Amino acid sequence: MLLPAPGFIDPCIPTFATEPPVGPQWIHEIEHDGYRLIVCRRAGRVRLFNRSGYDWTDRYPLIVAAADVLPADATVDGEVVVCDDAGISDFERLHSRTLDRVAFLWAFDLLELDGEDLRARPLFERKGALDRLLRRAKIGIQFNEHFRDGAKAFAHACQFGLKGIISKDRSSPYRSGPSKTWLKIKRPTAARVSRFEGRS
Repeated sequence: MLLPAPGFIDPCIPTFATEPPVGPQWIHEIEHDGYRLIVCRRAGRVRLFNRSGYDWTDRYPLIVAAADVLPADATVDGEVVVCDDAGISDFERLHSRTLDRVAFLWAFDLLELDGEDLRARPLFERKGALDRLLRRAKIGIQFNEHFRDGAKAFAHACQFGLKGIISKDRSSPYRSGPSKTWLKIKRPTAARVSRFEGRS
């Protein structure tokens, strides 16, 4: 049996939904078209793990460089992407491996900070701590902003040809595996199911 690598945390997996939920307890994030990535900086060492726990540290030098100079040790959940000329994430460019050197992370959750496990804390606290952590981060890691209005966020995603949105209960703790407090709403013309291991 393959044991999890030190620093790897199984990611939270959103449940599919047909439309954004309504209510003040929900926040809504753009879903970028890339690979899910857990970034762990611990005791001066940075490691990157894909959704299945495989070590991808050697793939993405910009992300490693940005994580290496964060002001604290941390474990961050996010999506690694490569963008096209319009600034939209382009999965085919990422999957080709020819542009690994310019791939960067859209960071959307903070799971550990300076050795403290934050997963039991509500999402809004974790996101606030993540925003502060990344305030002066290098280009390899960027904070993924959120919206309060799900319908507007989804319309924005559709207008710009993005993959869709992820709606999250702002009071929820972080739970590995399938979750109903994270909902995935896909743009109708977006690909239904990924054929590639490691995507969100």
